[in-house]
Amino acid sequence: MGMGACYSAMKYLVFFINLIFWVSGIGIVVLSVWMLTDPYLNVSMAQDRSSYTIGVYLLIAVGILLFVVGFLGCCGIVRESQPLLVLFFCCLLLILVAEISAAVWVYSNKTALESVVKESVKSIVHQEYGKDVASTKEFDVIQTELRCCGASDPMDWLSSWNFNEDARIELSISSPTKNYKLPASCCSSDYNKFECDGARISEPAAPYSHVIYNEGCSNKLLDVLSDYMTWFISIGALLMIVQLMGLIFSLVLCCSIQQRSRYKA
Repeated sequence: MGMGACYSAMKYLVFFINLIFWVSGIGIVVLSVWMLTDPYLNVSMAQDRSSYTIGVYLLIAVGILLFVVGFLGCCGIVRESQPLLVLFFCCLLLILVAEISAAVWVYSNKTALESVVKESVKSIVHQEYGKDVASTKEFDVIQTELRCCGASDPMDWLSSWNFNEDARIELSISSPTKNYKLPASCCSSDYNKFECDGARISEPAAPYSHVIYNEGCSNKLLDVLSDYMTWFISIGALLMIVQLMGLIFSLVLCCSIQQRSRYKA
């Protein structure tokens, strides 16, 4: 009676863990779609956008695989099928190893990733702003919401190939004090349009207007990504613990099914 109750409790526990996998799989797919559309992440990875996109699609594949694994686990429990439970164990182990490997890679390349973010922000300011519509809109959102201007400071806009091309050419040829303009998103929302339009015209040697955000976006963007990373690590660690429990209990359940089969025989 005691063994039967323990076996039933373990079946329900593993079934509940598989329901978590189902929800997690859907959650990872939704998270991946958000990662493809979030302006902070898109701007951060602009320097290596193709690799970032491939990584997100791989994450979508992991979410789908996790959903399928949950289905296999539930079928194995309901049918008390050892082959399905073994397949569930192998797939879940593969996912867990991949997640741990990805976490180790991110941690070991943290400094390199910070450099990629800074170079990406600089690349958008200098080369893509005013040329690529999507990048322009995303960077305007970042400057407005993070209250920043340029990559390291507003002076970066003087080197913008598309937004300040005329001023940059004239500055290099003749006038060392040629005015250059700043995007409207560099202007503080505390001031009206008239004050903003006047403050957006600046000289290379002149101090920045108090109407303009004086801090660059690179460090502020890194702070936002650090907050994102804290959430990702917390959720990922919780998911790994659940997956480890799923591995252990599915293995125990598989052995219990084998013993029950022998006992019935």
